[in-house]
Amino acid sequence: MHSSAEKKGLTIWLTGLPSAGKSTIARKLATLLKGEGHRVTVLDGDEVRERLNKGLGFSKEDRDENIRRIAYVARLLTEAGSTVIVAAISPYRDARDAARAEIGRFAEIHVNCSLEECIRRDVKGLYKKALAGTLDHFTGVSDPYEPPLMPELVVETDREAPIDSARGIIFCLQSLGYLPASTKEELAPTERLAPIQTGSEA
Repeated sequence: MHSSAEKKGLTIWLTGLPSAGKSTIARKLATLLKGEGHRVTVLDGDEVRERLNKGLGFSKEDRDENIRRIAYVARLLTEAGSTVIVAAISPYRDARDAARAEIGRFAEIHVNCSLEECIRRDVKGLYKKALAGTLDHFTGVSDPYEPPLMPELVVETDREAPIDSARGIIFCLQSLGYLPASTKEELAPTERLAPIQTGSEA
């Protein structure tokens, strides 16, 4: 049986540099939440750009429009009672703040990873092109990334496994009252995952 907190719906917004691990954590998080009986929708930035926002570029104006459209869809789903996971670079703080204001029940998770590690993981070769100067407007190299000032949680993906990051997010949201307590023993918090970092200057 779902609690009233879950029935209200929620958007979990994962933001971070390219290759920081947002999509991987989103998939792990979705699996864990579905196992708890939640109705989950994942809005992955790459997929949304291909299917919903095709034609938008990477100027600040187009990036803001991309986030505005994602936030609109996330709000509709949240209002319908879904748990929505957004995995999008969403580099600009004001666009994320606008999404928070529009959606209401919103938790911002900073998927933090060093630029060096993101470059090492660069399976698409995009960092290589950006560093060589052949790819413009690439976040973290030729475009800025503005980390959240007060996220609900910061996960450190160059120091922890994706499944541990996903579990940490669930623990955080449970402690904040966004999600009901887990019914499964394997989701019990561990000492390493316990801290909830709010007001971070990351």
